[in-house]
Amino acid sequence: MNKEGTPPHPLRVCYFGSYRAAYTRNQILLAGLAGRENVQVMECHEQLWHGIEDRVSQASGGWRNPRFWGRVLGVYWRLFRAHNHMPDYDVMLIGYPGQFDSYLGRVLTWWRRRPMALDILMSLHLVAEERGLIEKSPTSGRLIFALEKGGLHLPDLLISENFAYEGYYCQQFDLRPERFERVPHGADDRVFFPRTIEPPAEPFRITYHGTFLPSHGLDAIIGAAIVLADQKEIEFHFFGTGPEKMRIVEIAKQAGLTNVRFHGYVEQEELLDSLSASHICLGVFGTTKQSNYTIQNKVWEGLALARPVISGDSPVIREALAPGEHIWLVPRDDPTALAEAILTLKAEPEQREHMARAGYEHFLAGNSIAAIGELTERALRTVV
Repeated sequence: MNKEGTPPHPLRVCYFGSYRAAYTRNQILLAGLAGRENVQVMECHEQLWHGIEDRVSQASGGWRNPRFWGRVLGVYWRLFRAHNHMPDYDVMLIGYPGQFDSYLGRVLTWWRRRPMALDILMSLHLVAEERGLIEKSPTSGRLIFALEKGGLHLPDLLISENFAYEGYYCQQFDLRPERFERVPHGADDRVFFPRTIEPPAEPFRITYHGTFLPSHGLDAIIGAAIVLADQKEIEFHFFGTGPEKMRIVEIAKQAGLTNVRFHGYVEQEELLDSLSASHICLGVFGTTKQSNYTIQNKVWEGLALARPVISGDSPVIREALAPGEHIWLVPRDDPTALAEAILTLKAEPEQREHMARAGYEHFLAGNSIAAIGELTERALRTVV
């Protein structure tokens, strides 16, 4: 309601760019905005990237190929034409990753005399740096940095996840704090919600699901499995694939672990059932900037399933979640500390049940689709 107690003017949002349409963040923002009573969402989207391998290839130097620039020009031309047929809107919101889309978006919004917002979520330069792409191709790193910096200075509003990433953006790209509004990360509670499946009496299941990235701290997880190797009733289950997987599998083989199961990629329903049947879901334990600047999807997804979650400690996660109440935190990159936390929670089922219930309620209040939609609408109205 506004000051007079009447409903706010309907907000028409153009969700724009070459964003990753299947990425959780975009799906949550779109669903959250669409669920708002006074919001109308119109998508203007063209696909630029063909998966993670394509993005890595171009960032590693593949951008020098004229065929790539032909693809970029084709995508932006189609976006330009699609935008020409868009009905009027109040604000353009560029989806993630959209730092490079800001250039075209700014031209189009200037033309229509409308404000433009950008959901940053993660720094493209930082992601490339932590995955070793900039070391592999320094010229690509300089180009990504320059394009990202320019793209971040164009929007009227920058949407970030938390205070830590805001500080990084301001320092790294010379931005002012007042340009930011916060919309935290969340999970898609149309998919991740409490299920009737109960964990078995035995074994005691510990589950990681994800893309095996360096920022996830897989060494701490497999290290904890080594520490607990003699605890035959405790099993570690790994779901997913990614750049670190083969190295972690090899560590498990060399250690002769019998308490570890690698499931690879599985269908969504099997993954959801397996997570629901876990006594504990794991977050991330890496020490990179990226791992400390964000609360990863897997943390919120575990909470959305009403499962107890253990994750690495950081100021960012403490800002959002209360240790011992919503989540169990341990020092990062510390296999022994993680193993001790697992044994502690194994011996305290009442604590696990309390965390599962409190974490789920906290998720619903601030990080569900409905909550994210409300916060995004509120942020966008600051520039309309």
